[in-house]
Parts: sequence; structure tokens; C-alpha cells
Amino acid sequence: MTSAAKEQFNVRVSPEIRARLDVYAEMVGQSKATITANALSDYLDWRIPQTQALKEAIAAADRGEFASDEEVEAFFNAHED
Repeated sequence: MTSAAKEQFNVRVSPEIRARLDVYAEMVGQSKATITANALSDYLDWRIPQTQALKEAIAAADRGEFASDEEVEAFFNAHED
């Protein structure tokens, strides 16, 4: 994470998640805030591109841009066991 200005907000979690976070923070010697911020950053780094790609794929399908039967067959032939 960058050392830019930080904002605070509240998140509600189950007691189980809170307990696990407490244990992990103690194990690694980091604050719960740092662990949570890093976890959220990692999650968004993964989910944002995934969601963008899905939206682009849906838009392409809506435009009728599908693989041909030959392209599908070639793909599966290339990935057979």
C-alpha cells in the first residue's frame, strides 16, 4: 500500500471473522487496520479487472460477437487431455 492520506470507515464482520483477525494480527505483529486495508486492496486488485472483463464479455455477446463453431472446436481440441 502507498503512504498516501488515509480515510477511516467502519465495517461490520461476524464475531468469528473478528476473532480470526485478532489471532492473525497477533501472529504477524501488524495492526488489524493494516491487515484489513491490505486484504481489501488485494481483493479489489483481483475483483475489479475480473468484473471489467465480465462486463466487456457481456457487451460483446450483446453485440453478437461469438466464437464460431470452428473456433470452439479448435479450442477444445487444443486442450484435450
